[in-house]
Amino acid sequence: MKAAKKTTKPSLKQRYVIVRTYSAGVFAGYLVSRKGKEVVLRDARRIWYWTGAATLSELAMRGTKSPGTCKFPCSVASIELTEAIEIIDVTAEAQASIAAVPEWKA
Repeated sequence: MKAAKKTTKPSLKQRYVIVRTYSAGVFAGYLVSRKGKEVVLRDARRIWYWTGAATLSELAMRGTKSPGTCKFPCSVASIELTEAIEIIDVTAEAQASIAAVPEWKA
């Protein structure tokens, strides 16, 4: 009798990143795929306005020191971004900081 073959499921762990695009702005979310300049994110928030971090690099590494003054609207289940020009990995600390920013509403 043959031994049962072990199947390995692909990892569901996806990188949490900040993506800066050429004209659509900045988004934070889980990187689903990237093909050239096209990027798909899930559970993504637009980073419309931020304070408490000097640059996107600092926001990705340390998060914001001023979550109450940032303007991050609601997350979307999925977004396809074209013309991505920068993808930055986000630390766990910064991801928690981004999640702590209250939903900005009109």
